[in-house]
Amino acid sequence: MPPATEVRSPERARMRLLHVKLNTDGRRHPVENVLTLFTLAAGLIACVTGFLANYVTSGAWAHSIASWLGLAALLVGLYSQLVSATRQERMLIVTGLVAAFVGLCLGLANGGLF
Repeated sequence: MPPATEVRSPERARMRLLHVKLNTDGRRHPVENVLTLFTLAAGLIACVTGFLANYVTSGAWAHSIASWLGLAALLVGLYSQLVSATRQERMLIVTGLVAAFVGLCLGLANGGLF
């Protein structure tokens, strides 16, 4: 418990709210954390490029990126879900998996993998 004389600033409290902690069990999981963050980032990028593939002005690159990145994020995400250690990791993995699935489906619907 902090001493009674210590005054917490609102900026410090705000920084604490923005902090995401994946290792809530007290151990380090560097490989699992990297897999989790890759799944989330690749899934979100695949989802965004999948929505961009719907527009004619986006060119022929968007459906390929969405399809390949969505497929990679799905495969990595399923493996990372298997080896994940904490609940926070699993929450981010599932979010990335859903985004990757949406991106993959939109990419396949607009032109496929190639």
